[in-house]
Amino acid sequence: MASLTIFPAIDLKGGKVVRLAEGDMDRATVYGDDPAAQAGSFAKAGADHLHVVDLDGAFAGRAVNADAVEAIVAAFPGRVQLGGGIRNRDAVERWLDLGVARVVIGTAALEDPDFVRSAAAAHPGCIVVAVDARDGMVATRGWADVSTVAVADLARRFEDAGVAALLFTDVGRDGLLKGCNVEATVALARAVSIPVIASGGVADIADIEALARHVGDGVEGVITGRALYDGRLDLSDALRVAA
Repeated sequence: MASLTIFPAIDLKGGKVVRLAEGDMDRATVYGDDPAAQAGSFAKAGADHLHVVDLDGAFAGRAVNADAVEAIVAAFPGRVQLGGGIRNRDAVERWLDLGVARVVIGTAALEDPDFVRSAAAAHPGCIVVAVDARDGMVATRGWADVSTVAVADLARRFEDAGVAALLFTDVGRDGLLKGCNVEATVALARAVSIPVIASGGVADIADIEALARHVGDGVEGVITGRALYDGRLDLSDALRVAA
């Protein structure tokens, strides 16, 4: 039986490791100033996947924490998934060439779907589409804007595009330890044939257990950040339960 993939998260702001509450840049908690060391500690605990977000890049629309990302890729022996400000083919090519395993495209998926399709065709298995939701509607530009497009509708646009996965985040829960929106994640996974990665609100091991039960429904993995940093979730325990 397939196992749930655990993606410890490293969010970058000003070169530091932070976590935001509900995607609000003014509500950032700093957890460290050495992203590469943090990546190394996750690897030591057994993680073979990592989710990295250039938060400044998400707002700027281009790479801002590139040095930190490169240091993370060099320090982490597993697969690094990167998001934040990746809005053109040059950015996609650059990161894949530098050793990033998968790039996450969010805002551009809504605004320029042809770019996502061409990138996915050129790099099979390397493009993840971020479907960020606020009350069921797609949020863009670092979650600052909310569209009139329903989450499942956006996801279906890429059904035949060859994207590796959908990254589903319930923005209203992100960084708040309220518990992952398992119901909405599973509903999306069942609605499309693309694997879904859950994100936002993971509070403790119960969220991992709940999501692991739905691997057969198309839930591929889960991203967790604050729960790990606050000590509410032990990475080794999460990896064991997920397997």
